[in-house]
Amino acid sequence: MTNPDRPSARLRLAAALDGLAAVFGGMTARPDEHNCECHWGSAEELAQLKVPDTELDLDILGRTWQAPDWSDHASVLRRILPQLATALVEGSVETLFGAEEVGRSFARGHWQQWPTVQAEAVWDFLHAWWADTLTDPDPAVPAYEALALNTEASGTLTPWLTTWETLTDHPADDHLAEAVAKWEYDLLGDQLPWDSWENEEGKRTELTAWLVRHAPARLRAHGVSGQLLHRIRLLGLAGDDRWEDPHWPGYCY
Repeated sequence: MTNPDRPSARLRLAAALDGLAAVFGGMTARPDEHNCECHWGSAEELAQLKVPDTELDLDILGRTWQAPDWSDHASVLRRILPQLATALVEGSVETLFGAEEVGRSFARGHWQQWPTVQAEAVWDFLHAWWADTLTDPDPAVPAYEALALNTEASGTLTPWLTTWETLTDHPADDHLAEAVAKWEYDLLGDQLPWDSWENEEGKRTELTAWLVRHAPARLRAHGVSGQLLHRIRLLGLAGDDRWEDPHWPGYCY
């Protein structure tokens, strides 16, 4: 069955990538930016960040967004944003522990405080990439990873869950089933399923409440196992009601 949201999501993402290129084209790291040669890379590699619009090797790109100790992380992030966004869409960004690491790099740049046209270009990309992910039957980055990245990048779960709530075609429900299967162990142990540096408890509470409220009906109609539906139901219980339920899976934490 054709997904009517797919073509518009693709076009929106292409426009957002073009927007990043237009807004951040020509930008560079500061002339005096530096980093440790032993831990980051050579002076020749660092010099590439001070030249606009040249394509970086993926290894250099990865070391650049990962580094936590730039003197002006915002300028470095603006320099690499068009290429980093394209790499995210293509699934060529490698992380050690999860996509939330990339989100934290966005957050370190305090992009929401940038000039309006720049901040709007980043918002447009994150929203377009998320909608494209949810409408793609086989996205390069799984939806549960993209959600973690966008949440850490923006500091909030709400807009991403709202979009997921409105997209109810087959791919979005497939991604929801996959995400719940990935998350249920951590959530049943009252843990957020990804590493977050800020408001971890608030994010976990919001994600759990959203799943309890919205996932059962969608996934029941989608044909997931009764076991997975019970795991979602258990998320709505607390304390002994959860641990002593006959469908408690016996997890140890």
